[in-house]
Order: sequence, then structure tokens, then C-alpha cells
Amino acid sequence: MLATATDRISSAVARLGAENAFMVLARARVLEAQGRRIVHMEVGEPDFDTPTHIKDAAIAALHENYTHYSPSTGINELRDVIAEYVSRFRGITPAYTRDNVTVTPGAKPVIWNIMSAIINPGDHFVYFSPAYPAYASAASYLQADVTAIPLHEAANWRPDLDELDRVVTPKTKAIAINSPHNPTGGILTNSDLERIAEIAIRNDCLVIADEIYSRNFYLSEKFVSIASLPGMRDRTIIVDGFSKAYAMTGWRLGYAVMPEALQNVVTLFNNNTFSCVATFVQRAGIAALTGPDEPVQKMNAIFRERRDRIVSGLNAIPNVSCTLPEGAFYAMPNMTAITHDDKKLASFLLEEAGVACNGGSAFGAAGKGYIRFSYAASLDDIDLALAQIAKHLPHYKD
Repeated sequence: MLATATDRISSAVARLGAENAFMVLARARVLEAQGRRIVHMEVGEPDFDTPTHIKDAAIAALHENYTHYSPSTGINELRDVIAEYVSRFRGITPAYTRDNVTVTPGAKPVIWNIMSAIINPGDHFVYFSPAYPAYASAASYLQADVTAIPLHEAANWRPDLDELDRVVTPKTKAIAINSPHNPTGGILTNSDLERIAEIAIRNDCLVIADEIYSRNFYLSEKFVSIASLPGMRDRTIIVDGFSKAYAMTGWRLGYAVMPEALQNVVTLFNNNTFSCVATFVQRAGIAALTGPDEPVQKMNAIFRERRDRIVSGLNAIPNVSCTLPEGAFYAMPNMTAITHDDKKLASFLLEEAGVACNGGSAFGAAGKGYIRFSYAASLDDIDLALAQIAKHLPHYKD
């Protein structure tokens, strides 16, 4: 008897996770097709238009025939600009060069290619939970020995670093950090980063620093990258991109900065997976990093206003409490006074209230009992979502 298509699927697929936000988005689109009004707070996508000077650069590049293959590392002009920007913005010396930079179609592929480049089956990998799902999914697929350190709401979504110290050993290959943080909006303090750096150096492990939200930062002090700390430049892999800061989600443009020898291996994975990023998109990336910064600052100011609106509104709803995010554009209210089945509650809010959101446990066990809302939505949409949540939540049955 011939095997079915299902019988032929690799057993490794069972080790893969999925990004729940896109599943929620798909269901939301179905409801919209039925005529429902849905407020989209499920996907981390700025609702702003890409700044005009960036679009103009892409159009000009098309007319100039930047429509052919580029090297798998990216075009040298963009890599030079990224190296200069990352070094200047993060205050890193000696400055990076193009040999430290690889360009990718968004940050997610480079996270996978970094993990593929460094993880052997059985290697120890540590990250903080709840978290962007790609870390755990990639580590599990690669058969790493994975430890998730919980973040604590009471500490404004920061970890117990004594626990990290107990877990990390010389057998640990890498620690992944994400600050500002998805899904909580928390930020690691300077002292947190110094302690993590000390632990990494003492145990001779790498740090993967996902800094995609480095421009979505609401504190008065300057953003600090762990790569700028003594001894960390050559053991840190910075992951960043254009989606969040420049409203370029659909452009699929990201990058990573790392020691040259590792960059060569990550680029080998690029070569074997996506080949290269569209060249005219890379030209747009140059315009983003070298053009006026006012659009980024304006968007961030609007995000701050939206943050204040949604957090105050959530805290006004009975049995809901929410900390004030310090970065990114997510609010993570505690719903445990209502339910611990956050996925069921998220489904209820979509189906009954018309608010698309994510259960916190979709980001790991430490997110259980929470809901993640993206406030990359207009104030009118935020107000509508809050009104709908307040109206329908009393009718939720656990």
C-alpha cells in the first residue's frame, strides 16, 4: 500500500512551533469577509505608511534597473550603511565593517540561520519567556537542550538574573535576549545587561540580541545594546531590521551584525535558503538609514500616545490589570482574575467582541493568563477595542 502524503512528512516537523498571531489574522480575515468589523491588535505591524523618501528610493532603484541578484550577504553599499548606523547608534567601538553584516528578508530568517549556524543537537540554549516564538521553534527544531527563564510582571517583565546565573554553564552555547521585548514591552536595564554580559563572559557563551524594537523606546535615557559593553562586541550577534522603525513590514528587510567568521557561516545559510534580498528593496534600506529621522521619531511619539491610551483603558476594566510598557508596541494585561485559559479568552474576544489579539501562552508558558494586544493601531481603533472588551468581557464564561 502506498504511503499517504501525511506519512511522508518528516518527524522533525513536530518540533516546529507556529506564530499564533498569523493564525489569528487569518481567522480575523474570514470574519471580515462575512461583514464583521474587526479591530486588528494581533500582529506587530505599524499601521503607518512607509515614509515617502524610502518609497521614492525604491521606485528610483527600479527605474535604474536594480532588479537583479545581489550577493547573499547583501549589497556592499547597504552593508556599509548598516555597519556605520549600528556602530553609531549603539556607541560600539571599534566600529563594525561590512564584513560583520549580513542582509536578510526580515529578522525571522536570520534568527533561524544564526541558530542553524551555531546549534548542534544537545547544545544548551537559554532564552527568556514569554518570547517571540521563533527562538524556541528554531532551537527545538535543531534539537537543542532549551531552558526558558521566566520574565516577571511584578518586575515590569524583567527576569530573575540569579536564576539565569544558576542555569548558564560553560556548556551553554547561547543566550537570547530581546529588549525592548515582544510580547510584554519590557526593557532590560543597564544593570541587567551588565549582569547578563558578566554571565556570558564567565561561561564563554554567545548572546543573540534581538534589537528589532530598539527605536520603539519610551524611556528618557538612551537605548543601550549589550554589544556596547566591555568584552561583548565579539560575542554578541545583533538582530535588527526595518519593519518596526520604518513601517516596512511588507518589504521584508532585516539584518544581523556579528563577528566576521560567524557572518560567513550565516551567509552560507542565506545562500542555501533565500539566495538574496531584492536589490531595489536594499536600496530603499539605504534611504531609510541615511534619510531624515523625523518620521521615525514622529511614529514613536504616536506609539507612546497610543500606549498611554490602551494601558489606562485596560486598567479601567474590572478584573484587568496592565503594566506600562517601556518599549515596543505591545500591552500585556493580566487576565488571571477572569481566566487562566488565555487562548480561549483571546478567541472569545475575536469572535464576540471583534478584537483580534493573542493569548499570552502562545508566547510560552510564562505568558499563561495574559493577553497580548498590539497598539500599532489608531486611537479610534484602540477606543473601539476597549469599549468592545469592556462590553463583552462580563459575558465570558471560563
